[in-house]
This record gives sequence, structure tokens and C-alpha cells, in this order.
Amino acid sequence: MQPVPLKILVTANDFDVAAETRRLTEARKDVGAVVTFSGLCRDEAGTLSALELEHYPGMAEAELKRIADEALERWPLTGLTVIHRFGIIRPGENIVLVLAASAHRRAAFEACDFLMDFLKTRAPFWKKEHLTESNEARWVEAKTSDDDDATRWKKSKI
Repeated sequence: MQPVPLKILVTANDFDVAAETRRLTEARKDVGAVVTFSGLCRDEAGTLSALELEHYPGMAEAELKRIADEALERWPLTGLTVIHRFGIIRPGENIVLVLAASAHRRAAFEACDFLMDFLKTRAPFWKKEHLTESNEARWVEAKTSDDDDATRWKKSKI
């Protein structure tokens, strides 16, 4: 059995979704599905000039790896990529990429969904919105809806 390719990257640089998909799939013949989530910076109806993402170096990568390892334990994946950017990100630019590859679609869909729910709630990233109308910047508060989404993945005790 081939080892599962795993890529975890926290970077200020942009990424190429197509190139990352090729990297994950080109050498494997057991991939039947790749589910891709690409998160982009919104302009919030024209009110946002940029989003600034900060992270805790070392800790962010370690937490992304823990979340990815949990996905690999739960689903029969043939590859997994998680890339998260930091720094100043303008509307329309990439923020996050999750690629989950599997022999079958259901595992890839569920793993990708799981990863995004836990990236939103467990990964140590902080967002600051820079507004277009002023020089004001404000921190983005955590959303209870993100926590609610993550609770569906908790393993029930028997």
C-alpha cells in the first residue's frame, strides 16, 4: 500500500489550485475523486479593502497536521493537501485550499468538509478586516455557527 501524500503549508504566497491538484493525483492510479475547497477573500459588498491574517508560527502548522491526521484516521483517503495563507489578502485572492483525494467521492467530500469545519474552529489564525471607507481595521470575532458545524463531527460515546 502506498503512503498517503500529505501536504501542510502555511504561507504568505498565493497557490495554484490546478497545480496542487495535479501534484496530489498525477502519480496515483487509486484516486477516483478529488474534492476541492478553495476559500477566497470577499469584498463584503465593497466595504472590505483587505483581510489580514495572522497566525502563530509552528503552532498553526502543528494544529493543521493534527486535524489532517484525524481526517486520515476517519476516511480512506489517497491524498490530502491543506494550504492556508497569512498576511494581507485582497478581495478575490485565495486564503485557504483543502484537497481531499479518495477512491470514492463520499470519503473525499466528508473529509474536506470536516477539515474546513475544524480549520475554522481549531487552527490558530486571527483575521483583521481593513475597511475601504476609513483607515479603520477591526478583528473578526469567532462565530458560534462555526462551532455548531464542528460539533457534528464529535464521536459519540457508546
